[in-house]
Amino acid sequence: MSTIKTVNLGGQGLVIPNIGLGCMGMTQLAGNDIYGKADEAESIRTIHRSLELGGNFLDTADLYGPLLNERLIAKAIKGNRNQYRIATKFGFEINDNEQLTWQINGKKDYVRKAVERSLKNLGTDYIDLYYLHRLDPNTPIEETVGVMSDLVKEGKVGYIGLSEVASETIRKAHKIHPLTAVQTEYSLFERNVEEAGTLKTLEELNIGFVAYSPLGRGFISGEIKDPNDIPENDFRKTIPRFQGEQFYKNIVLLNEIKALADQREITASQLALAWISTKGFVSIPGTKRVKYLEENIAAAQIILSNEELNRLESIIPLGTNTGARYDKAGMAAVDL
Repeated sequence: MSTIKTVNLGGQGLVIPNIGLGCMGMTQLAGNDIYGKADEAESIRTIHRSLELGGNFLDTADLYGPLLNERLIAKAIKGNRNQYRIATKFGFEINDNEQLTWQINGKKDYVRKAVERSLKNLGTDYIDLYYLHRLDPNTPIEETVGVMSDLVKEGKVGYIGLSEVASETIRKAHKIHPLTAVQTEYSLFERNVEEAGTLKTLEELNIGFVAYSPLGRGFISGEIKDPNDIPENDFRKTIPRFQGEQFYKNIVLLNEIKALADQREITASQLALAWISTKGFVSIPGTKRVKYLEENIAAAQIILSNEELNRLESIIPLGTNTGARYDKAGMAAVDL
């Protein structure tokens, strides 16, 4: 039996579990491991186990690999496509040699090129939820969303969304075609969307919110006890949250979160996921292992009281510096 809850994401009709599966770590990114080494067979088992537990919402992007992640998902869902809800993203430009140029491209022709490539790599003729991965500073959002709207009319895409965008961008886009979701990094360690008023904008416009990296890029799991625990070619080496003195300041905060979790007899990860779902948002914790997938999905049933929410948020109040979520180049691509 499924132990997961389903929710309406936004106001356009998409129904998904309140905890999805982030698939990014199941493949390398431009030759680097993401959260340690991946194992294809175990990744596919994780996707299958997620479906057994009612977790049929998979999140990927053409960036991951590039392209390898979508192809892995195609293997996992083959013969069972209609059971899954698949979200993928485009925007980081990938050339005809399947190489990242690291430019953001939201131009009309590129959107069409990207969607056809994703459809082929996923082995499907429709994408449930299609996101613009990052805002193209050189292309009006109205142009990008205009062609995404055409893809919906053509049946290639069910619903559309944006990732890491500010309220002004959201309002402009939503006028062109109703957005179903906005995806942004959000966790106890990263609450910029609250500080910037983005969540209020989404509530006003009835657009769903999807939290990626809800475990602070694995920080909240507590697996990494020292910056030296991070493998040499793991991209977290570049993230300020995991570096130097900031890392140890964050560990002090994490220990307080763990103490609260112990009182509920759950893990810190489950507490962090329950915090997001109790607030009414969808999270997509990434994992490539069945063990962690089962732990994450079990959190879908945990509801926190207002007192517990307040206690948790008092550990890391809004405005606390926990380290930027990307290096300078990564932050430059975020529309804040």
